[in-house]
Amino acid sequence: MYKKGPINAFFDPQITVSKGAALIECEVQETFQHAAGGLHGCVYFKMLDDAAYFAAASREREYFLVTVSFQVYLMRSVPKGLLRAQGKLVQFSPGLIVAEAELFDLRGREIGRGSGTFAKSPVLIESAAGYGSADGHS
Repeated sequence: MYKKGPINAFFDPQITVSKGAALIECEVQETFQHAAGGLHGCVYFKMLDDAAYFAAASREREYFLVTVSFQVYLMRSVPKGLLRAQGKLVQFSPGLIVAEAELFDLRGREIGRGSGTFAKSPVLIESAAGYGSADGHS
């Protein structure tokens, strides 16, 4: 399901999800850069939000989650290379779902971090085309 999202045709990320955790990997492309040659902030946000989201979603089997709020800290610019976002679930309760993520460059340096709150949506996971274990939900 994750790979079938139209936006992921552009970013071509890889995803691994386990209980309470998620890993997103993506190779920086020239098209991801801003005019000064650094990685555009939208890439930081996408990778951090996706990693935190799927760490949270690993505990929710029935409904899609939605991001309610997400705070991003951009710590270092990167012009190229493989990026790795590691997300982890912090809190999962009926009224509050919190997850956080860290973003690393190829050398293992932290280049960004973020944390967010998530909520259950009314959309059933099984209603999505492409639902299955290869998509990060099993």
